[in-house]
Amino acid sequence: MVGTSVVHTLRPLSELDYYDCRSAALAADISVLEAWNIITAQTGWFMRLAFRVRDRISSLFGVKRIGGFSGSRRQTVSVGDYLDFFLVEHCAPDVLVLTERDRHLDVMICLSITARVVTITSSVVTHNAFGRAYMVPVGPAHKVIIQRNLRQLQRALAQGASALSD
Repeated sequence: MVGTSVVHTLRPLSELDYYDCRSAALAADISVLEAWNIITAQTGWFMRLAFRVRDRISSLFGVKRIGGFSGSRRQTVSVGDYLDFFLVEHCAPDVLVLTERDRHLDVMICLSITARVVTITSSVVTHNAFGRAYMVPVGPAHKVIIQRNLRQLQRALAQGASALSD
């Protein structure tokens, strides 16, 4: 029997300004922290450029720079730690809840793994016009980025599984 994925969101779905939930089957058993490490290990030139553009434009409106993902591998994480710019609000071997909050919007990313299926759930609540304007390009781009992250994770695990069977 397949288990149900644990999903955390900022608020009930009807109260969110943005919601996206994507899943992918995995070739191996891993923790959510291992999944995070694989996904953020290599962000590529496009993501580095996107974070630079985001930081430059957002800083004009008083939003702190986030700088993107460092690619630093973490062995452990606890509530209150930061994974790059995200605050860890909940962590367990199968669930990791990360947030970034400012005066314009709140973002929550929930990574969960159940029965070798990883789910990335993103929820956003905007607080003002800048937050809403920010999400106009970011919302659609985020869906593409998360789908790419899931494929990257699947490829990495498939390569690891084939290396183990050789």
